[in-house]
Amino acid sequence: MGNTQEKPSGSGGGAARLDQATAGSGTRSRGGGSVKKPHTQGAPEKGVANGTQRESSPAGGQQEQDSPAVDTSYLDAPAGALPPHLARLKNEGNHLFKHGQFGDALEKYTQAIDGCAEAGIDSPEDLCILYSNRAACYLKDGNSTDCIQDCTKALELQPYSLKPLLRRAMAYESLERYRMAYVDYKTVLQIDTGVQAAHDSVHRITKMLIEQDGPEWREKLPEIPVVPLSVQVQHRQKPISIEQAQARAARAAQDEVRRKEAQFTLLKQKGNDLVKKGQFQEALEKYSECLTIKPDECALYTNRAICFLKLNHFKEAKQDCDSALQLEPGNKKAFYRRALAYKGLQDYLSASSDLQEVLQLDPNIREAEQELEVVTSLLRQSLMDNTAHTPRV
Repeated sequence: MGNTQEKPSGSGGGAARLDQATAGSGTRSRGGGSVKKPHTQGAPEKGVANGTQRESSPAGGQQEQDSPAVDTSYLDAPAGALPPHLARLKNEGNHLFKHGQFGDALEKYTQAIDGCAEAGIDSPEDLCILYSNRAACYLKDGNSTDCIQDCTKALELQPYSLKPLLRRAMAYESLERYRMAYVDYKTVLQIDTGVQAAHDSVHRITKMLIEQDGPEWREKLPEIPVVPLSVQVQHRQKPISIEQAQARAARAAQDEVRRKEAQFTLLKQKGNDLVKKGQFQEALEKYSECLTIKPDECALYTNRAICFLKLNHFKEAKQDCDSALQLEPGNKKAFYRRALAYKGLQDYLSASSDLQEVLQLDPNIREAEQELEVVTSLLRQSLMDNTAHTPRV
């Protein structure tokens, strides 16, 4: 109870997504610094020494292959108003965090924060990011108390910053301080309604608070701050990262799938209800709307075929049954209803063939047996009529 997901989705980011994170690669020492393997001259022995393949040199000796160069260019990426030596610490912390080295990343952020104090740097935005990033490390390591302290410090520097609010909410939730978590999640949603993790958490915590505090749980909540409109506008105008854009697009696609699924279910149910009421033309229209959403739903074709049969549109009923059988070649309903369509079209031979197919699939369908008797009689009568009208030569 109280465990939270540390990677909330949505444009607000989360514990595992740092502010202004910079990608890069390289080998790392114990303290987190990037080091480059020195090139060493090979010994004259042949073969492999210490796991390193040696190659012959032009002079007749042997030398080690050069190690691939380590890319440390990410260290020199700009980092707000921080001077180069502190920017390198922040960038290295981001790199370590991205590769799961949360303890080492925490050390780098701490060194950068201490370095700002020593240098007398007064940049609330940069310090807010450093505290927020260090809070993400604490959260990853399960240190929720220190995470809350760093998030609170970040919010003192930059009120209504989204990521510190979200990370503090997660830390509160992990400590089962649900009222505080609820307040922070609701504040996040005032800034950005698209943070799905906050929506999910609010729903989850609401149930816990109702169980904990009863029907009057809202009265026991701390006051939820009102986020100024200017902050909301400023947040919406911020350029979003590629990751945020991808997350929003994925969320929009999921929402569209859910919307269409709900619309489909509603239309299909309406169609079924209309069939029960004998309103076949209206039902037909509902099934047709369903097919624009799910054109590969076999049951829609067999359901619409009923409507066509009841309206004496036998050709259309046959076409729907053909479509159903393309999707499900062994569909008994499609064979049976196509047989009725053939019967309406006076193609008794084809009707008889489909009814026999139904009985092969399920010999216990009494309606198919009865229809087969009727169709067989009609087929005989048709053959006799054709014989009677055939001129003798």
